[in-house]
Amino acid sequence: MDIHETKLKVRYVETDQMGVVHHSKYYPWFEMARGEYITKIGMTYGGMEEEGIMMPVLESWCKYIDGAKYEDELIIKVWIEEMNPVKMVFNYHVVREEDNKIIAKGSTKHTFVDKNFKIVNIKKVKPEMWEKLEKIY
Repeated sequence: MDIHETKLKVRYVETDQMGVVHHSKYYPWFEMARGEYITKIGMTYGGMEEEGIMMPVLESWCKYIDGAKYEDELIIKVWIEEMNPVKMVFNYHVVREEDNKIIAKGSTKHTFVDKNFKIVNIKKVKPEMWEKLEKIY
């Protein structure tokens, strides 16, 4: 299993009145880490869409374990938990770098669709994309 790590520093704008990161900020972090992960294998979401393939989110969840605070340095770990020619499931751990504590866990499930939002078998319609994705799975 290939795990990709994205580092970030919590910005003030991401915190709420209680001084902790607002729960809604974790999903953009997941997206950022997932995008970097795909870029690592020589693909981009934009490039995939130019070739007629999109990956909408079907399901998402996040379990908040401890609150991140302003200027905390975090590592977003992402990996592919499950993959077949029509869907992918990514898992995420948000880790506070200072104490290596997992402060949140999450997951997103995606399907491969064409421009008409019809589910496609990426292994058949875009075998070169499938091969690249298989390398990190």
